[in-house]
Amino acid sequence: MLTETRARSVAVPGLFVVMWSSAFIAGIIGVGAGTPLLLTFVRFAAAGLLLGGFALATRAAWPRGRALAHVVVSGVLIQAVQFSAFYTAMSLHMPAAVVALVQGLSPVVIALVAGRTLGERVAPWQWAGFGLGALGVALAVADRVSFSLGGLLLCVVGLLGQSLGTVYQKRFAADMDVRTGTATQFLVSAPLVGVASLLFETPRVNDWAGFSAAAGWLVLVNSIGAFLLLNTMLRNAPASRVSTLFFLTPSVTAVMAWLLVGQALHPLAVAGLVVGGLGVLLANRRG
Repeated sequence: MLTETRARSVAVPGLFVVMWSSAFIAGIIGVGAGTPLLLTFVRFAAAGLLLGGFALATRAAWPRGRALAHVVVSGVLIQAVQFSAFYTAMSLHMPAAVVALVQGLSPVVIALVAGRTLGERVAPWQWAGFGLGALGVALAVADRVSFSLGGLLLCVVGLLGQSLGTVYQKRFAADMDVRTGTATQFLVSAPLVGVASLLFETPRVNDWAGFSAAAGWLVLVNSIGAFLLLNTMLRNAPASRVSTLFFLTPSVTAVMAWLLVGQALHPLAVAGLVVGGLGVLLANRRG
């Protein structure tokens, strides 16, 4: 039983990192085939309906009252703010690696906020792990960085949405049912992003095949699969520890892009993967 538990503790975070990293490739395909907020709306609406149907079928308890309000707030930050900002940044030709770089800094933001709001103590070796993780992120994208001021600002908005939403959820909605809580977050975020799409862009699809494939992947693999894993991990571990997994996404994204779409895998990306992995191991050391 101990061996099985230990294997699961390694497999779940590893699977999460791969699933989360794949969103950057799907996102680039999606925003190239249609407008970013429309893609985000389709992702949230479809995922919310599918996961909500599953929650009803399994008779899961839905959040109510104050618990519902906390799930809504965390959902708007983690879902609507984060992904609307990141996908719009990609549509402004912000490289996926740079978006992953900014998102990969979330463990530092979360550790700073969690220490004050959640009382999570960050040990010296964990800060060293954060430093190694940040270095790994920088190495992974060092030869791919290009800047767009608007895109960079949107990346920062997405980073804050993800980081603050994660801490808020851990503080006020840590006990939510992962099925109904995640479904609620999607169903609340979908109309907000839909209205934003009508107000700030002209919704359109240029390539239905690419748009549909990207949206389908984002719904099934990233929205449902990855967020179920993320919310499950947040129920069982400190937010600062769970967030260290995001240090790995830039390097894993680079590897996946090499395998799936033929992008060159540079030595710095390999070095970033190794250094970021060491940072995650150190930040997760318990004592």
